[in-house]
Amino acid sequence: MKKGVSDLNIISENQRDLLTLIRQNQPIRRSSLTERTNLTQQSVYRIVSSLEDLGLITSAPGEASGPGKPSPLISLVDRACFGLGILVNTDSVVISVVGLNCEPLASSHCDIDVSKRGPALDAIKRAVTALLAENDIPESALCGIGFTLPGFFVESQAQMNAPELLSDWSLVDFRPEIQERFGLPVTLENSAKARAIGEILGPIGKRYRDFIYLGFDYGFGGSVVIDGRLHAGRAGNAGEFSAIWVGDEIGERPALGLLLKHLKTYGVHLSGIEQLRRDFDPTWPGLESWIDQTMPHLNRLIFGVTGIIDPEAIVFGGQIAPELAQMLMDRVEFPKEFRYGRPPPLPDLVLGSTIDTPAANGVAQLPLKQLYFR
Repeated sequence: MKKGVSDLNIISENQRDLLTLIRQNQPIRRSSLTERTNLTQQSVYRIVSSLEDLGLITSAPGEASGPGKPSPLISLVDRACFGLGILVNTDSVVISVVGLNCEPLASSHCDIDVSKRGPALDAIKRAVTALLAENDIPESALCGIGFTLPGFFVESQAQMNAPELLSDWSLVDFRPEIQERFGLPVTLENSAKARAIGEILGPIGKRYRDFIYLGFDYGFGGSVVIDGRLHAGRAGNAGEFSAIWVGDEIGERPALGLLLKHLKTYGVHLSGIEQLRRDFDPTWPGLESWIDQTMPHLNRLIFGVTGIIDPEAIVFGGQIAPELAQMLMDRVEFPKEFRYGRPPPLPDLVLGSTIDTPAANGVAQLPLKQLYFR
């Protein structure tokens, strides 16, 4: 009898290794798992059988490629368990559910008043219940919650300093309140890193192992990805790029909240970041002057992280409209004068592949990654 999610024991390191290989290469021949690990054929057979017993993988007959019985093809069982992701923006809430393949299966964009934490969490719980029912996902199959909002960590990755519009979520550990409502373990992450997690497991992560993620949200932050892994730093704040600007520069950093205020002085009144993204118009009065004001600071940041991290790519992501992101990318200027006329290799500038999908997709993968993958 296959075990339910609540009955699963912590899996072994070898099981994690195989599950990671399977996720990255599925469907994959069982014999290939032996070739790509230091495990014996007998060990791989035993581990694969144990993962099948847990209901996490399935096998199908493989095609013959030579003499002897063909090796079976192994794949993950996507609906074996699910991760729940919740993103609280300054003016919206997004909920996402991903399966074991770490790909989104269901999502919902909710107009919830997030100014007061308690009522907002009650409304989020109702929205999650409705989303699961609509998509025939049993609540008992959820293995955990990834919760994310913009801001930076101030204490042991348990408290965040969020924008003023989310003051009721700031400087308090609200994870017990979420656990009380859902009965599931909660992992907290900021939204820029949550989006970067989505990129690591998506097309960008398959192409680039080292990249810088720029998170254009109400504020401005980002993430550092090295060798395919998110670099969190001592307090989980690696990638808080706004720290490089001081004094008057802070008011000229590439934060979309500042763009909203700038456009308002030119008669463009928008309800928030979501409308800015959804209804973006490159002809808005005041947009060009904001870009002219912002680009010197953005250029300095980009060239700085290029020299310090030497990434393969710099990803423009967050809640920014793709057309606005492209406008900024087109105006990035690297220094042109180098010793002997030979510049160093420069990173690719890339539009975030999850730019139209919420950070909830990335953070929903965290419970699955923590339980099953490397």
